[in-house]
Amino acid sequence: MNKKLANTPLSVLDLVPYAQGVAIAQALANSRVLAQRAEEWGFKRYWIAEHHNLDGIASSATVVVMGHIADHTKTIRVGSGGIMLPNHAPLVVAEQIGTLESLHPGRIDLGLGRAPGTDALTMRALRRNQGGRGEEFDEQVAELVSYFEPAQPGQAVKAIPGAGIDVPVWILGSSLWSAHFAAAIGRPYAFASHFAPDDLMEALEVYRAEFKPSAALKEPYVMVGVPAIAAETDEKANFLSTSLLQRWLGMVRNKRGPTMPPVESMEGLWSAGEQEAIASRLALLVVGGLQRVGEGLQQIIDATQADELIIASEFFRFEDRLASYEILSRAKRT
Repeated sequence: MNKKLANTPLSVLDLVPYAQGVAIAQALANSRVLAQRAEEWGFKRYWIAEHHNLDGIASSATVVVMGHIADHTKTIRVGSGGIMLPNHAPLVVAEQIGTLESLHPGRIDLGLGRAPGTDALTMRALRRNQGGRGEEFDEQVAELVSYFEPAQPGQAVKAIPGAGIDVPVWILGSSLWSAHFAAAIGRPYAFASHFAPDDLMEALEVYRAEFKPSAALKEPYVMVGVPAIAAETDEKANFLSTSLLQRWLGMVRNKRGPTMPPVESMEGLWSAGEQEAIASRLALLVVGGLQRVGEGLQQIIDATQADELIIASEFFRFEDRLASYEILSRAKRT
């Protein structure tokens, strides 16, 4: 069955970016406003990423930001996109998410990833075991999920709150390993194609082919990450997208910083090799006015048969970011 954009839920992925000259406190306030508007515009979820020691990104305390967003919204689901589980003790995550779900019943999602979300030096500062492998992530997820089960008589360690709480657990990834794992445990799968699209199609095929129904999920469910820049016109969107391209150029050169102002052209700012590398990372990038972004999102749905799209964006001006998500919501309704 061919799926249509009009019937495909859209969600928001927020890294809490901040631009040159913008205080982090303002970036967090901007996220609150964006979540409130996203709720009004019909977005299904508002997820917060986990990153550490990255200039220009203020989403390190993921669960704290989730609480802030949930406190200031009413109906939109709030989740982690995701919590990088090897950075944390599973019991602590269960307690934190159990607390959020107790405060906001039926609105909390738990997305889990195994990447560090940072560099090797910061990994050590996080007290993360650098020898960790996928098998350990498997065990950590199983331990975490066990804390959400009803507490048993004589159980020595319980998540309070957390025990007996029903929170959807998602597996996040950008590799075939995550596809195999999400399928094996029967959980919904979110693919990070907004920055690592290379294995997207093969991973979705693996996940769907190997999916084992579970008490949590009867059929495979896929959410695809999409970087998108929308504006009133195609020309303006192309112009505004250069802030995102400069962010990626900084990452390629290992020179990260706050979001840069847009420029008229990237010509002269990057080499042909850098342009090619960034284009590969942003293969799913959708840029344009109302009609073009609608067509772009539909093409991604046609190719992936995604059950849901989660949209990531970055702009120098917050007003342009707000406008982009509003236009994306209109594209879905058109």
